[in-house]
Amino acid sequence: MKSSSPSSAKSDPPPRRLPILSASSSRSCKRMNKLGMSPLVLSKASARALAIRAKNWSESANKFLKQCADAGNLEACYILGMIRFYCLESRASGASLMARAAIGSHAAALYALAVIQFNGSGGSKNDKDLRAGVALCVRAAKLGHVDALRELGHCLQDGYGVRQNVAEGRRYLVQANARELAAVLSSTAEAAWEAHRHHGVSEGASGCSLLSDFGCNVPAPEAHPANRFMVEWFAMRGGAAGDGLRMCSHGGCGRSETRRHEFRRCSVCGAVNYCSRACQALHWKLAHKAECSPMDGWLDAAGGAVVAGAPLVNGAVGLMNY
Repeated sequence: MKSSSPSSAKSDPPPRRLPILSASSSRSCKRMNKLGMSPLVLSKASARALAIRAKNWSESANKFLKQCADAGNLEACYILGMIRFYCLESRASGASLMARAAIGSHAAALYALAVIQFNGSGGSKNDKDLRAGVALCVRAAKLGHVDALRELGHCLQDGYGVRQNVAEGRRYLVQANARELAAVLSSTAEAAWEAHRHHGVSEGASGCSLLSDFGCNVPAPEAHPANRFMVEWFAMRGGAAGDGLRMCSHGGCGRSETRRHEFRRCSVCGAVNYCSRACQALHWKLAHKAECSPMDGWLDAAGGAVVAGAPLVNGAVGLMNY
């Protein structure tokens, strides 16, 4: 009579323990799931934990973000607000969620509402409120939001919605650049930064000379999950929804026009459109500087120079309303 080998006998778990292990695992999973969906945990979820790709958007994803927002998570209010306002075209609901985040001093939400005020997004051209946009930018800038600092700097330099003050505007722009550099230096990817600093970036690569006055080149900032979602959402649908509507030309933004000719265009070439001066400045450094060429209408017939209607701002061109 053949006996089973000792090795095979040892490898088989005792049959009676299998149901016990299974029940224990099931109870643990249920407890973990319950804890994970508790309001306290949902209220503390980070932007990375809330990041959803556009291809994975579903009713359950919407419900999850809504649960987090209802639990008081400001990031969830902001992300879901941006998705609803720009992607789902639920303007009132989206703006309300962003306002909830802004009331809680969420810097990105404050700046997003400023962009809406500057453009009159969701309404007519007459709904633009430049002073309200500047006020929201000031609040976001005080919280250290880089795009808000840059936007406010350009507003002050141009006298856009606020009394012109070139020196103060320049100070805000330098502060924005300094914060951007500090974020890179404090990141954990020191090896990547060293390689970037020593080898530089090739033309068209993801880097921008934001501190060119000091000979410093920093990588392009990482897109917020809300912006990344919007970029993917509209890319999957072939661009902005609606006839004649355009996307912001800065690839990391993802905002779409809510009415025709809402965004301002480059004052030199007229070929690109931006939701904000912050996006215009970033895109100029990243790509448009190498692509921009004057329109015939902006050329001086005598010498081919760009006329005064297309001002230069810190090495970048200005923006022009439609």
